[in-house]
Amino acid sequence: MRGTDRQTGHMFSYLSPEALVPKEHPLRVIRPLANAALERLSASFHQMYSAIGRPSIPPEQLLRALLVQAFFSVRSERQLIEQLTYNMMFRWFVGLSMDAPVWDVTVFTKNRDRLLEGDVARGFLQALLADPRIKPLLSDDHFSVDGTLIEAWASMKSFRPKDGSGEPPEGGRNGERDFHGEKRSNQTHASTTDADARLYKKAQGQAAKLCHMGHVLMENRNGLVVEASVTHATGTAEREAAVALFGEMEGGHRITLGADKAYDTADFVAEMRRLGVTPHVAQNDRGRRSAIDGRTTRHEGYKASVRVRKRIEEVFGWMKTAAGQRKSRFRGTSRVAMAFTFSAAAYNLIRMPKLLAAAAA
Repeated sequence: MRGTDRQTGHMFSYLSPEALVPKEHPLRVIRPLANAALERLSASFHQMYSAIGRPSIPPEQLLRALLVQAFFSVRSERQLIEQLTYNMMFRWFVGLSMDAPVWDVTVFTKNRDRLLEGDVARGFLQALLADPRIKPLLSDDHFSVDGTLIEAWASMKSFRPKDGSGEPPEGGRNGERDFHGEKRSNQTHASTTDADARLYKKAQGQAAKLCHMGHVLMENRNGLVVEASVTHATGTAEREAAVALFGEMEGGHRITLGADKAYDTADFVAEMRRLGVTPHVAQNDRGRRSAIDGRTTRHEGYKASVRVRKRIEEVFGWMKTAAGQRKSRFRGTSRVAMAFTFSAAAYNLIRMPKLLAAAAA
């Protein structure tokens, strides 16, 4: 018998959003971990908000919404708010009831910017790693570091001379501008859209783009991110950021650091050794002498570090494709850094269901 196509909605619903989420869905493992990390940040949230006035968006719900955006590749905050209106699984993860009103996108954006003041993204990453269920998954001795380019939210037409000279683009929408014969560099030019963006090219023969540079420190046991940062895109930024990331780590025991050929310089290797870090850097001996010699390369640990360090590309791959970090939606180093670091925390969370299941087996 053919069923009747009745489209009249029910007056009452007796289901919660959680009842609509499959029992084996990975978000059921991820949500308690995220909630525990947010609970550890509660004291920081309390200091950021006034005790009087109109209640804002709860920071816990705001951060869970940003996690949803990273997990499901939602391309904008406006689309995120729209999907929270009708996606019951999103509502359950964020903490909204079936009939709770969804926030205005402008209010959401302003509340998100407030979290910049408390360095919440890095705090969330560290709170997540402090979870007693995650700590056993981390290595305390072996790490890898690398950097990647994040394309800036700025057009090449905005890269103008700092002294104000030069002709502006032609009038109209997306007017043309002729760059032929014009010498441009970061010393003489700057973007009028994102002043922190730098003109940079990844290798010889590739196009130069306005970029920021993201940096990740990964532990080698399970390939989880333990530190992340964003700097100006320069030729020395990767090595400088690596030194800074290790300077923020706790503990005084000797550790190893795997890295690619860009880190094979005498100054960087010497600085790592001064910090008590054994540099397992890939040798760059093409037309030059490597700073790493046989005293390091003869050990099996060096070979293991050089092999495992390539897993850091998996981190960048997920962050750029799923979490939308290939081209930033933000302007300014601080905002780009918050999005990049929070995406690194989201990457750790997305790995947890399988890692915890394997550890329990």
